[in-house]
Amino acid sequence: MATDYFADDPRTQLERMLAGDLYIADDPEIADRQRHAMRLADRYRTAYLEDPAEAGTILAELLGSAGEGIDVRPPLHVDYGSNITIGARTFVNYNLTALDVAAITIGEDCQIGPNVQLLTPTHPLEPQPRRDKLEAARPITLGDNVWLGGGVIVCPGVTIGDNSVVGAGAVVTRDIPANVVAVGNPARPVREL
Repeated sequence: MATDYFADDPRTQLERMLAGDLYIADDPEIADRQRHAMRLADRYRTAYLEDPAEAGTILAELLGSAGEGIDVRPPLHVDYGSNITIGARTFVNYNLTALDVAAITIGEDCQIGPNVQLLTPTHPLEPQPRRDKLEAARPITLGDNVWLGGGVIVCPGVTIGDNSVVGAGAVVTRDIPANVVAVGNPARPVREL
């Protein structure tokens, strides 16, 4: 017999997701939003090469907020796009994966290397709720002037402070303060800037 996790909760799966609570990830309304984001990301990829002005329009439609003078090189992989804010003058290199179940906030003047992953989703540790497709998420925040080297993975709920640098291939599992260089798995500050 399946467990009804939401018997006393009248909200939709999408409403639960947006509130940061557990929800069922394969809900049809959520899947429609994901497909819409995939279509926009695909259109953006094509327009980036053929028509930069159109690419900017598509990116503005895809993202929750896109600051002046940003450059996001495709391909760009998102869950929804609408939960992503990118500050002015930020550069995002090829192949960003930004799973924006919760908010992803990227500050101004940031540098994001190729193949970076910003991962907000979380899953229950217990086997049965995971088997039942429950999911939640925690936001990710990058301060202003943050540099993430190639292949950095930022885990759910992490904040990286202003001006900090995270070395290539690092896995960021907890907050990084402002004005430091952090490296490793898990990433740890190794010097101040």
